Amino acid sequence: MDIILRGGRVIDPGTDTDQIADVLISDGRVVAIGNEVGTRTDTETIDATGMIVGPGFVDLHSHVHSIAGQRLQAMDGVTTALDLEAGLMPVAEATARAEQEGRPLNYGFSASWAQARAYAHLERVPVPDIHASMELLGDPEWQRSSSLSERRRWLGLLEGELAAGALGIGVLMGYAPRTDPDEYLDVARLAAAARTPTFTHVRELIEADPATPIDGTEELLRAAGETGAAMHHCHVNSTSLRHVDRVLLQMERTIAAGSRVTVEAYPYGAGSTAIGAFFLAPEKLPGLGIAPSALVLVETGERIADEARLREIRRTDPAAACIVTFLDEADPLDRAHLHRSLAFPDSIVASDAMPVFWPARDGAPASHETTQWPLPPGGQTHPRTAGTFTKSLRLMVRESETWTWLEAFRRCSYLPARVLDETSPAMRGKGHLRIGADADIVVLDPATLTDRATYLDPIRPAQGVRHLFVNGTAVVRDGDIVADTYPGRAVRGEP
Repeated sequence: MDIILRGGRVIDPGTDTDQIADVLISDGRVVAIGNEVGTRTDTETIDATGMIVGPGFVDLHSHVHSIAGQRLQAMDGVTTALDLEAGLMPVAEATARAEQEGRPLNYGFSASWAQARAYAHLERVPVPDIHASMELLGDPEWQRSSSLSERRRWLGLLEGELAAGALGIGVLMGYAPRTDPDEYLDVARLAAAARTPTFTHVRELIEADPATPIDGTEELLRAAGETGAAMHHCHVNSTSLRHVDRVLLQMERTIAAGSRVTVEAYPYGAGSTAIGAFFLAPEKLPGLGIAPSALVLVETGERIADEARLREIRRTDPAAACIVTFLDEADPLDRAHLHRSLAFPDSIVASDAMPVFWPARDGAPASHETTQWPLPPGGQTHPRTAGTFTKSLRLMVRESETWTWLEAFRRCSYLPARVLDETSPAMRGKGHLRIGADADIVVLDPATLTDRATYLDPIRPAQGVRHLFVNGTAVVRDGDIVADTYPGRAVRGEP
């Protein structure tokens, strides 16, 4: 059945238009926009009066690979959730698994630099699973510099993944920050030759660790300038911390000089990762300006008491997910650092959404998936999984008026989709509302839109997303999830 969204405030960042209009959806596409686009007996009409109608949000940085997690992201306005910072390997198997299980949202993956290196260094057969990837993070053997033969091998593996549909190369340099900088230049050269982007969690800044082989931001910018590769800087807020002004100034100059550099941020002062990560070693924390007590285990809620306890957990359970508070959102100065990372010209909103899981309790095993909605109580994740986009809109549009609604959709929908135009022609239909665009559409109530997830209750869905369509099929109706609907499609790179 065709669908008309009647009388909403239609925002298209692709054409810089903001107007009251109707939108007609047919066969998964936008087929008409204007006043009184007409009705037929087989057309459903949804009253969008007082609502904002725009292209669904495109999340370039989501580690959510489950129906449960994607439903939380749907309630946050996301229609396409891509894992591009870490990626998965083999990408063909990751895609086939998602296709078989079904997904509410569109999905796709980059080629995993970390898993390719682990295969080359350790003969560790890659498994396309985020939990296997997190287990890898605490293993120092894959983090060392590669021999020439090892380097050739993992570069070949990455090239094969790009040919199999990977959406670029995901580089977890921050988890292996003592590697030879020439290796990163080789990755950039491969990306430039393949006309595909890189997505990098940069190694530490010189301010955090003067012994680093190269400042993380400087490395990315140098590689972009030397190779011409399109290079995306992941979560600049959590890697730059209180040095974000210096980092953003460097990026501004490099972009002005013509380098193909993009950047993303999320509106939280705390991140989440495996506790065995290189940069969470006790001796590294002072450089980040934090103590062990800034770390909280996701599964148990335990706040790490001291250095001895941190060393113990890193030894016994290095894959354990933890919340790490880098910036204090209650502190005006720290809050201003977050604001500037989001306000930077053309900064993209991306969530770094984490897996949702239910710990083993009362004899029931741990679980990472459910089709039940509302989600069962006790689920654990980072609140950014459920609230990144609505929180960004609350802070930047409603409260500070830093962005207009048109600018908000540029940063949440249009700009992230354009990062992938060259490597995936399928993305050209996303992030805008021109006629012929994919019917990935969000309908927002601007008066009630807000995030609700907290660190104590991280699976509380956002509110204010009244309707969400993915490829023309409703995933959210009247502010709630539509059960048993999985219209998400794979987004693939083209060799």
